[in-house]
Amino acid sequence: MRKLLLFAALGGAMAMMNTACGGTSQGTADKTDSVPEPPTMLPDTALASAEEVDYEVEILDSVTDGMLKLEVENAYDTVHGNFGFRGGARRDMPMAGKIKGVPSRIEQDWVFQTASDNRKTPLGTWGGGTGWTAQPLLVEWTPAQVAEIKSKAKGLTPDFKSKEIIVGSLCSNVYFLDFETGKPTREPLFVNNPVKGTVMLDPAYNNSLYVGQGVPAVRPFGHMAIDLNAHEIKYMWPEDRKAKRNWGAYDSSPIVAGQFLFWPAENGTIYKYSRKGNGELVMHSALRYTIKGDGRGAGMESSMCVYRNYGFVGDNHGDILCIDLNTMKPVWHYDNVDDIDASLVLEVVDGVPYIYAGCEVDLQGVHGNCSLVKLNGLTGQPVWKRDVECKRLDIKGKHFDGGLYSTPLLGHGNCEGMMFLNMCQLGNSSAAEFWAIDRKDGHTIYSIPLKTWAWSSPVPFYNEKNELFIMAGDSHGNAYLINGKTGQVLFTEQLVANFESSPVVKDNYAVVGSRGDKIYRFVIK
Repeated sequence: MRKLLLFAALGGAMAMMNTACGGTSQGTADKTDSVPEPPTMLPDTALASAEEVDYEVEILDSVTDGMLKLEVENAYDTVHGNFGFRGGARRDMPMAGKIKGVPSRIEQDWVFQTASDNRKTPLGTWGGGTGWTAQPLLVEWTPAQVAEIKSKAKGLTPDFKSKEIIVGSLCSNVYFLDFETGKPTREPLFVNNPVKGTVMLDPAYNNSLYVGQGVPAVRPFGHMAIDLNAHEIKYMWPEDRKAKRNWGAYDSSPIVAGQFLFWPAENGTIYKYSRKGNGELVMHSALRYTIKGDGRGAGMESSMCVYRNYGFVGDNHGDILCIDLNTMKPVWHYDNVDDIDASLVLEVVDGVPYIYAGCEVDLQGVHGNCSLVKLNGLTGQPVWKRDVECKRLDIKGKHFDGGLYSTPLLGHGNCEGMMFLNMCQLGNSSAAEFWAIDRKDGHTIYSIPLKTWAWSSPVPFYNEKNELFIMAGDSHGNAYLINGKTGQVLFTEQLVANFESSPVVKDNYAVVGSRGDKIYRFVIK
């Protein structure tokens, strides 16, 4: 039975605006001196499928109004750089690389050696470098911001400059590197436990960096906010005894919408915070849920995508939820069969959000289907759905799921209407394939065999003709350079020990970490 837990009388209006959706899609804001209208709220409603969800919303701050103040549709549209996993609110990788002509090679430009954490954890030792689901951030500070940081921030090195890479490592450090040289721009910040996921820089430029821990080497174990000026942890939320699932990891990257921060957890909870700046957070509320007929808490490793006041996330039982970020209540639920670790990707067409998702073959056993689906984000109804036969690999007591691990890439330019993804262990294969599919109906346009399984997410580079070329990587460290339109493989070579993390791109460069205790910058030529 659903219940709303109120720890104090609600102070402030919690009523929703029941208005029809409208407005423009991402990237169409007027660049003149006119001020665009604030985005219209989506309806406060619970569709029939939401009745499948048993949930509790715990209100911890009854004084602060939970309604989002949406001045813009996407808080990441105006930042200079890539501040979160796959670029921000839609997880659609809006920051693409730029190249000239047709590229033919990927070469190493610089390499940074991380520390190695050899402490024993419940899941073994984790070493260094980066793992899945990590991605570096790229921040392009303005001259004024550089001057202010140099006057206020602690821990800076002489190599601090305008383009800065920020990345969490399995060695329990957060690293800060110069984009051009790979040299440290700040002293590494020890965060006590290995970091598997992507850190997130607040798009309000309030010096707040959000970090989730992935494996407990020590307690407390949870998620935190870092004040970059003080170069220290300012907020730490430990394991939650009220959670539906007893695993407090955060492979998911948080997301900002309005004045709030939202953070899905592997303990089956979605947390909502008021952002106070400089690493200060106040927890506003928490959504804890199970699915009727199941009753078990389901963790979330995928990162939430957001459109206006709706948040979309998948969990490791195969559930896709749409929640109203104002009230934290479910709007709809979709059962996508099996474990969803790849982040959902959101596209807006004529004011309607569409969600692309896929699952793994995990709970189904050794053999099963990866369910690829496109959903209407307003209703949760499938536009198309297709089942792809895949298998799980069981090797020396560990299992490697088949299906979709990497977050898909939406094509633009000469690949408008296409989507690209890595599919693991199809049929009887123990490797993976790179797929291009049609976003309208989901049919496969072409597929390319890869040399082993692939969890890293593909990244885009466009040339002066707006032709798309894609860099992809597999788990044996092979890099692939692919013509997005034709599927021609222009380059493949083993460059590192392992590509598990996803790259961040700028111009003709890609920065990505490896499980081999290293972070690399590659140049696309």
